[in-house]
Amino acid sequence: MVEGEEITVETPAGIDRVRADKVLHNLCPEISRTRLQVLFEKGLVWLDDVAIGKSRKVSAGEKITFFLPPSVQSELIPADIPLDILYEDDHLIAVNKVSGMVTHPGNATGDDTLVHALLHHCGENLSKIGGSLRPGIVHRLDKETSGVIVAAKSDSAYMGMSRLFAERQIDKEYVAVATGKPSLPSGTIDKPIGRHPVNRVKMAVIPHGRPARTDWEILESFGQQFSLLRLKIHTGRTHQIRVHLAHLGHPVVGDAVYGNKSSRTDIPGVKRTMLHARKLSFQHPVDNQSVNLKADLPEDFSALLSLLRKEFGRQSETQVIEGV
Repeated sequence: MVEGEEITVETPAGIDRVRADKVLHNLCPEISRTRLQVLFEKGLVWLDDVAIGKSRKVSAGEKITFFLPPSVQSELIPADIPLDILYEDDHLIAVNKVSGMVTHPGNATGDDTLVHALLHHCGENLSKIGGSLRPGIVHRLDKETSGVIVAAKSDSAYMGMSRLFAERQIDKEYVAVATGKPSLPSGTIDKPIGRHPVNRVKMAVIPHGRPARTDWEILESFGQQFSLLRLKIHTGRTHQIRVHLAHLGHPVVGDAVYGNKSSRTDIPGVKRTMLHARKLSFQHPVDNQSVNLKADLPEDFSALLSLLRKEFGRQSETQVIEGV
């Protein structure tokens, strides 16, 4: 633990007790409100050797100790990797991630992750709240999943986006090519997801998992063999769509973990999980403006749809969405 700094509480005239966060903000104006919030959330603000919350009332003369970790510069080496930028301002950047790109560094990853590319594009203008290996990363997409992903450049945007995701105030829409054709035109999968009881590298629908809900709708069907689905997720569990569709009996085409590995060799052009994060909509966490992001389908996804339409014809179950 770094050495703590101690301050003596001062209160306005006539007021006996005030909130701890207001005291720190008034006495330490050089520390941003966002960073102060992080200190409280991480248990780095103490009163009488006990961590306190930001709303704790304190009295004049009491002594608060806070621990301010030094800013850690990323040890990652930026990489000049082209990015398909969908949106950027002083607080956020959104890109259309290509399939095959890992979101952030981890075990056995290389120096070609999205984070490496963002560091080259943004320099030090990425929030460090998430750690030196995940600067700016507030959510992730699987390696083989393409589409919209947002990163935070400022600390205020990082905290705001994290809150929006946690409170499920972000509209997330995906499209996927699924194996087979569901018996109904649409539905909801509301099944808890947790770590697979046997294969610990996989997720599964299990009774005591975390709540997970996925809405799905058939956009097109290709005989009884394949379907183009639109999906909206209300939670953000690991591999949620892939696990839910496999549980439904219609795994994503090309999914070698939850589906049929042979689809990568039996269907021309399929070399990955055919899942694409198409839209992301939310209220900007800093200026409160509406942000509506859309990522066009990548070439391999469009090529697969063209192949299936040529083989089976175009059988729309509902109004086909623009660009699909």
